[in-house]
Amino acid sequence: MTCGKPVVKTTDKGGPGNGVDKIAQGFATIGAIGFEGRRDYSAIGTVSNLASRLCDEAKGCEILITQKVLSCIDGLVEAEPLKPLTLKGLAHPVPAFNIVRLKT
Repeated sequence: MTCGKPVVKTTDKGGPGNGVDKIAQGFATIGAIGFEGRRDYSAIGTVSNLASRLCDEAKGCEILITQKVLSCIDGLVEAEPLKPLTLKGLAHPVPAFNIVRLKT
């Protein structure tokens, strides 16, 4: 199985030293968005929304990932399952996992 690049966003939610990471994987539209004189480069789509919603749910220094991402990195990390998350903008609860540590 080949995995595409995941969408990774980091914020400083929670104050200094409490960075929160969220990772989701899927299809997104990536490119310049805007108009003449004002353009940004961005990713839009469900996967971007999912990554953002995972960040909203993360506490402290958690790294939340989806089942799809876990299936790609399962042999590399230890992850604890969370209860399925009901996230704004998504029709069904999403299985999520918190990365606890890298496997050695």
